[in-house]
Amino acid sequence: MAKRIEVRIAGLGGQGVVLAGQILGRAAVYDGKSVVQTQSYGAEARGSAAKSEVIISDNKIAFPMVRKCDILVAMSQQALDKYISDLKGNGILLVDTLIKKIPETEAKLFKVPATKTAEKTLGNKLYANVVMLGALIKETRITSLEAMEKAIRESVPEKVREANLNAFKEGLKLG
Repeated sequence: MAKRIEVRIAGLGGQGVVLAGQILGRAAVYDGKSVVQTQSYGAEARGSAAKSEVIISDNKIAFPMVRKCDILVAMSQQALDKYISDLKGNGILLVDTLIKKIPETEAKLFKVPATKTAEKTLGNKLYANVVMLGALIKETRITSLEAMEKAIRESVPEKVREANLNAFKEGLKLG
């Protein structure tokens, strides 16, 4: 049976959810999977709702939209509140520990101190998205570590490449 995994990464504009989705999608392609990645964000960009969706499949993807996600990554309370109802009951929920109100869910829950870790170990909360990707890959193995590292290297500017790779490694420790 072919495997299809639907992932939604959601947060606020400026938290890097679109970049996180692009990195995840690119890594899955490097692993030989079929991938569709889409994104949406508010007109104001910073501080408004943002989401990135990635569908990873062993076969061609006929319908490119996420209906019910297998994995929800929430980087903000607003994102969690808005999208929790789209998470499958047997799904996986990763939330940043900055989120305080987590609704009842049957999903497997992982609380990840992504923002705190990015600030403490890398000196900048902007790396929280890649810390979260590290935790996601550690818990799910939906892509290989090698593909993720290659995707990070090729998705971010050279001046922040090492910091992003370090953020990913920090996230792997948290998972």
